Amino acid sequence: MPFKNVLLKFPRGFIFFNFHNHNVIKEKRAELKKVKEGRLNYNSSNDEETKGIFVLDYGVKKRLAFLDLLLKTAEEEKVPLSDEDIREEVDTFMFEGHDTTSAALCWLLFLLGSNPKIQEKVFNEQQSIFGDSGRNPTTQDLTKMKYLECCIKEALRLYPSVPMFARLLTSDVKIDKFLIPAGTTAMIVAYQLHRDPEVFPQPERFIPERFLDRDSTRNPFGYVPFSAGPRNCIGQKFALMEEKVIVSWILRKFKITSDDKREDLVLLAELILRPKNGIRISIEPRR
Repeated sequence: MPFKNVLLKFPRGFIFFNFHNHNVIKEKRAELKKVKEGRLNYNSSNDEETKGIFVLDYGVKKRLAFLDLLLKTAEEEKVPLSDEDIREEVDTFMFEGHDTTSAALCWLLFLLGSNPKIQEKVFNEQQSIFGDSGRNPTTQDLTKMKYLECCIKEALRLYPSVPMFARLLTSDVKIDKFLIPAGTTAMIVAYQLHRDPEVFPQPERFIPERFLDRDSTRNPFGYVPFSAGPRNCIGQKFALMEEKVIVSWILRKFKITSDDKREDLVLLAELILRPKNGIRISIEPRR
């Protein structure tokens, strides 16, 4: 048979990256202090080739990592961040870029495998960008993947990696005739929120075209796969880029067919939304 069966399994216990080494943060703070004292030169220009480059006092150039940028931004904007605050932000970034992204990829591949016409549109878009080249995508290539981005967003609408999240109210909130007092922990169920037919007509259908044009009439809080507001996920752009790179590589090489039906899947809404028994897909090399 030309098809190979693959069972995509979600880990039963997710791996959570924890940035325990406080010495790393202390070292980075010391590095930033050298910049302020003039012993370390930082290039703050907007030139893409040189932006975010440290020139060490012994002449070695070093690009700023996420932790460096976090510390530098906090310093420049005078935002007091303790070592614990920094560690939590790095934890969040790494978590969003790994566990949640792997779940999102599985759901996206399942939906593309269930909708061959949509999958073919994504493939055609990839062909228009890469032709027959097997090269890796550049940042510029990723910005051209408009339809793939719509598919990713629509998959996250139907199956948000984090199906619910909590917020502690710091002041009273009135919704219609109900008053929710300060100190209440409010649960936002994104999985259900994304199925509001007034915001998303035919909410159970996989329709990537919903996101082709920015709908100014749509409530911006009607779609929150990465949460929303000042405490939204800082890793969301990183996660979207990861998905684009991986799905681009897969679809340029393989055709995907889902062996399961959506109505047969049993969902487990734990910290990450996953199917109880995994997802089965078949792949066929493209000619």
